[in-house]
Amino acid sequence: MKKVFFILSFFITLQGIQAQGFFRDGSKIKNLDNFDKQRWSWGYFLGFNSYDFKFDYKEEARDILVEKSIGFNVGLIGNLRINDYIDLRLEPGVMFANRNLTFPEIPDDNFREVKSTYVHIPLLVKFSTKRLNNFKPFVVGGVSTSINLSSNEDNPDDNSVGEFRMNSTTYYYEVGFGVDFYLFFFKFTPSIRGIFAINDELKRDVDPNSPYTGNIDKMATRGVFINFTFQ
Repeated sequence: MKKVFFILSFFITLQGIQAQGFFRDGSKIKNLDNFDKQRWSWGYFLGFNSYDFKFDYKEEARDILVEKSIGFNVGLIGNLRINDYIDLRLEPGVMFANRNLTFPEIPDDNFREVKSTYVHIPLLVKFSTKRLNNFKPFVVGGVSTSINLSSNEDNPDDNSVGEFRMNSTTYYYEVGFGVDFYLFFFKFTPSIRGIFAINDELKRDVDPNSPYTGNIDKMATRGVFINFTFQ
């Protein structure tokens, strides 16, 4: 599925380039020539995600299996121009994700579905190259936090009755890259970003010797975002 979305991203971008004539012979016309001179700019994004878990164990054990799926992102963008090459960005959004966990060392009832709805708030620094006609590559990095609305953190039931629980608040660092394309009416930006949780997200079972959570030292999200931004 990841390959499908990468290919889709490429063709959407290619169609935008062709439609606007980025590489016409002798074309030097710049779209939105003064766009990046604004102190503030706004926009929104749509995209896809693939969330995973990284587990650290107290004692050696068979890895918990994580089955990933493709989720959906939507959100807003606030961009503060620092200079021609650096921008500060706030990108609050909502991310819908789904992961399935299989505990291979548990003979029965060893499957848990983990559905997550995140309110995700990153603060990012964008480092761009010099604009080249109607496109401008960049790298981006920063920190973020999220609130998992589906965490089950306050649920008194745990895995003993089939409820997998997570802490509701998570902190991350993020790195990525993309390209700004200046179209006739707006700026279109495809980007890819990796996110890596810093804190432990697991809400442990009441029983300290639980076969589900007892041997887990840390459970942390890692994931990939593919976003399409419109400004």
